[in-house]
Amino acid sequence: MDTEPTGGASTTVDAEDLPFDVFARACPSRGTLEHVTGKWGGLILGALHDGTFRFNELRRRVDGVSEKMLSQTLHALERDGLVHREAQPTNPPRVDYRLTPLGSAVAERLLALIHLVEDRMPEVLTAQERYDTTRAGSGGTAAAPDAGRAVVAGRGGR
Repeated sequence: MDTEPTGGASTTVDAEDLPFDVFARACPSRGTLEHVTGKWGGLILGALHDGTFRFNELRRRVDGVSEKMLSQTLHALERDGLVHREAQPTNPPRVDYRLTPLGSAVAERLLALIHLVEDRMPEVLTAQERYDTTRAGSGGTAAAPDAGRAVVAGRGGR
């Protein structure tokens, strides 16, 4: 990692010169990727692509998210520079959330993936049914190499 002296004992690193690699354990891009692709992060970014929302509007839009998870996820996305939080000095206080330009770019790509998955759900459902039928037909207790994974994968399903 290259560092530049700043005149004292501390050093700074020009982030543009860093070789980010999400597959490397210590790469900071992993955390941001997790925020973007996590269950709630992706849905919140997708919802905010439609415009500016107040907290409770966003909570209603992202059905099923708890107040705590929405708050935590918004903080993470704000820290990553994807969401802008604007508090209005009113009584009661009003807080609006919107995407930053970076957040918009990420949300557009994420929405392309969301739309692809939605459009291809008939194929996914067929594959799931075929998988479940195949696993059930084998008795579910076969000593196949992946038998243990099939049982784990089946937990919490439909």
